[in-house]
Amino acid sequence: MVAVSDHAGDPLLRFNERFASVLVAAGFPAMPARVFVAFLISDSDRLTAADLAGMLRISPAAVSGAVRYLTGVGLVHKERVPGSRRDYFRMPADVWTEVMRLQSQVLVRWAGLLKEGAGLVGAGTPAGARMTAHTAFFEFLNTEIADLLARWEALEKER
Repeated sequence: MVAVSDHAGDPLLRFNERFASVLVAAGFPAMPARVFVAFLISDSDRLTAADLAGMLRISPAAVSGAVRYLTGVGLVHKERVPGSRRDYFRMPADVWTEVMRLQSQVLVRWAGLLKEGAGLVGAGTPAGARMTAHTAFFEFLNTEIADLLARWEALEKER
């Protein structure tokens, strides 16, 4: 990532770097994190690769890789505007719901692997008991996330 000091005169770029660094610390790749935050801070509901490159002062190649990652995980959608040869990208309005759904999918995979591991080492062993407890925790979290998202969606409909 670009050092924060490189953007000392631009508070939005400094904010982008700070927010992106939090996403990176959570496991997000660096350039997709910066592009993701650019969508958050933009007033426009859709941006071109050139828009993103200009906003972030990065190369078109860096933008290309970042939007490929973001579209691949469903955090950004690619669209065409009739009569234009440019690709436009937009962030879905419910992007944070999508982030939580992605996290929930990770929990399901972890729980499945832990369950498999417990079966391999034997449920009656200390390792098996530990993995069984971890499986139950991830299954609980996954159920709670689903319930929270359902409540959130109901709340959103009331607004």
